[in-house]
Amino acid sequence: MDCYTANWNPLGDSAFYRKYELYSMDWDLKEELRDCLVAAAPYGGPIALLRNPWRKEKAASVRPVLDIYSASGMPLASLLWKSGPVVSLGWSAEEELLCVQEDGAVLVYGLHGDFRRHFSMGNEVLQNRVLDARIFHTEFGSGVAILTGAHRFTLSANVGDLKLRRMPEVPGLQSAPSCWTTLCQDRVAHILLAVGPDLYLLDHAACSSVTPPGLAPGVSSFLQMAVSFTYRHLALFTDTGYIWMGTASLKEKLCEFNCNIRAPPKQMVCTHEFLHEVPAASEEIFKIASMAPGALLLEAQKEYEKESQKADEYLREIQELGQLTQAVQQCIEAAGHEHQPDMQKSLLRAASFGKCFLDRFPPDSFVHMCQDLRVLNAVRDYHIGIPLTYSQYKQLTIQVLLDRLVLRRLYPLAIQICEYLRLPEVQGVSRILAHWACYKVQQKDVSDEDVARAINQKLGDTPGVSYSDIAARAYGCGRTELAIKLLEYEPRSGEQVPLLLKMKRSKLALSKAIESGDTDLVFTVLLHLKNELNRGDFFMTLRNQPMALSLYRQFCKHQELETLKDLYNQDDNHQELGSFHIRASYAAEERIEGRVAALQTAADAFYKAKNEFAAKATEDQMRLLRLQRRLEDELGGEFLDLSLHDTVTTLILGGHNKRAEQLARDFRIPDKRLWWLKLTALADLEDWEELEKFSKSKKSPIGYLPFVEICMKQHNKYEAKKYASRVGPEQKVKALLLVGDVAQAADVAIEHRSEAELSLVLSHCTGATDGATADKIQRARAQAQKNV
Repeated sequence: MDCYTANWNPLGDSAFYRKYELYSMDWDLKEELRDCLVAAAPYGGPIALLRNPWRKEKAASVRPVLDIYSASGMPLASLLWKSGPVVSLGWSAEEELLCVQEDGAVLVYGLHGDFRRHFSMGNEVLQNRVLDARIFHTEFGSGVAILTGAHRFTLSANVGDLKLRRMPEVPGLQSAPSCWTTLCQDRVAHILLAVGPDLYLLDHAACSSVTPPGLAPGVSSFLQMAVSFTYRHLALFTDTGYIWMGTASLKEKLCEFNCNIRAPPKQMVCTHEFLHEVPAASEEIFKIASMAPGALLLEAQKEYEKESQKADEYLREIQELGQLTQAVQQCIEAAGHEHQPDMQKSLLRAASFGKCFLDRFPPDSFVHMCQDLRVLNAVRDYHIGIPLTYSQYKQLTIQVLLDRLVLRRLYPLAIQICEYLRLPEVQGVSRILAHWACYKVQQKDVSDEDVARAINQKLGDTPGVSYSDIAARAYGCGRTELAIKLLEYEPRSGEQVPLLLKMKRSKLALSKAIESGDTDLVFTVLLHLKNELNRGDFFMTLRNQPMALSLYRQFCKHQELETLKDLYNQDDNHQELGSFHIRASYAAEERIEGRVAALQTAADAFYKAKNEFAAKATEDQMRLLRLQRRLEDELGGEFLDLSLHDTVTTLILGGHNKRAEQLARDFRIPDKRLWWLKLTALADLEDWEELEKFSKSKKSPIGYLPFVEICMKQHNKYEAKKYASRVGPEQKVKALLLVGDVAQAADVAIEHRSEAELSLVLSHCTGATDGATADKIQRARAQAQKNV
């Protein structure tokens, strides 16, 4: 125990701090660190070094080199700096390197030195140049704060959504502040700066003077300041050699001590990991002479391995106090905060030993700790170089850790972790394989066919993997043919088509859309093709795709009638062209002359299509239109656009019988149809006298039963009876029944000896009034059966 706590340093009476040496940095630096701009990413992230010749008295004759290393010193990237002087470096939360130049431009690089993008901090910064800069992190993302040569501050709280904010002016500030930093309070970024003995807090609206509570007297200047990673605590270094520490809100003092150094430090930061407070569980177990349950359980397990009876004594002592559950939990928790695998195993063995004597201890915490430590030990390895603590790992989450492994192109390790933790494929292995494939398409020294085959062999039909996303990455890298090959493996046409259109492979996109059977997708491609190709090429493309042509015709019928006509003309489709002109004559033309001209064009098209029936019908319609216009001019009323039958009916209703008969002769209306039209019209007029004359004009081609039916429909039984007597024998019974003469209908049916007619009459017999008739029918039936 004494040896284990040798690196513990007390802080006051209630806490200890300890420091681990994580790695021996074997990075073979060619420059001293003091001659470099240095930026280390949080959460065990990479380290960037840029030799800074712009701050030397004599500029270097060679260009500076930007080097990027893992936290263990393994080289990740190295590139010559070809842009302007850099004032500050910093890492974003997404592990992108932000390089703030003197002219206010911010260049963004990836972990492997690949240039991502750049943005400017505004014209004012460009004009006044950058004196100093800070990269800071908030819950919204990563931000940049700039101090310009005009001693004004400009910041953006999120470089992913750049919104520049010019901070208020500090009264009387004529030179650069002695020190400054960024704070994040109440979801708003602030600037804290020191001017001599005064502190100022800048927000988006005002500049406020602030005073640290309990500050030792005699301070004439603040030389350095640092804020904790969580923005909860602040440290101030004064020219008196004192360091004041308190809350970042400057409302509470935590401590103040004299470090006996008056020269301004090169750098001062708040650190919380690897030089950190010893966790309570570890302190309880490992402090000298500890009798905590965790400490006793650890000793019991060690004695058990020695086959000593002391193991039983320690265990009984814990059980008598009822603290065995607490002892197991302490050992599990302490194991999570240890960096040495041997100590982790020792504590976990003690926890496992204690669990054996508990009936209902839930195993989840022990199992999860074993899994988490195995993952942490894997990523802490020197060759991986991500020295996360257990607390950082839990705050970062496994998904973000996997993303960071993917960012470092450590795909095998990421997949092993997913399989070990049994993560769902979509969140784990599938996602990582998709990232691997996106990296694979960037390897331009391998042929398109080999890359596509390798990706398909590795991915297959893995759920959650989108070949279209991988193809999009390939297209973004300038490998169009590779993108097309990858899209062949994409089973969803809806994902293939948009990218094919983007790559200007519209005809292939049309074929894929047609194969999908999705009409909306086909319409999307057709409209894209229409805008992309000239009219002739567009129509020729449609001719080779019957389904697309049919759908486009449907679209044109509702949206672009002229285009539809052009399609029919190009295809020499005279039949459809004739139909088009028929519709156009009524939809677009109001003048009779224009309508007739359109119909004439339609008739000509029908003749070319060898459809004489349609051509003749169209010519008849033209004659009818001319006649209707003449009737309107001569007789008044509305005839235009009536059908032939309605025109005849209208003439009869108007009393123009001769005109109606002439029209019937001109258009060869059959006699039966004309008699029906006239019968109906005269009955509607209730012109019974004219109707009777008409019935006697000649023998009715439709018989006289329709006269009976029409009269009864108009509720005129008197007139109906006139025609019932003239009805032929085969319809006599029906006519008599229509006028209500059941007895006479029975006599006729008996005379005809028709079983069907007898049944029909019998169905009309009701009550006592028709009782004799019904008996008469029954007797006739009986007599007929005897005769048979």
